[in-house]
Amino acid sequence: MVTPIVKKFGKRVRQLRLERGLTQEALGDKCGLDLTYIGRIERGEQNSSLVVVGMIAKGLGISIEELFSGL
Repeated sequence: MVTPIVKKFGKRVRQLRLERGLTQEALGDKCGLDLTYIGRIERGEQNSSLVVVGMIAKGLGISIEELFSGL
């Protein structure tokens, strides 16, 4: 089930990725995740675990707090 917070989180990941000039593939490489998984997150189709949230924050070079800022 897709919830509003999952959609908002995906939009936030996409926003931050684009601000850094990264493709989904490049972010996936930095995070150790497949680009299709990144795509599902950004579209709000994937409810990510806390471990994955931490991997994404690290890949973006930010804190988890910053990743969730504005949600």
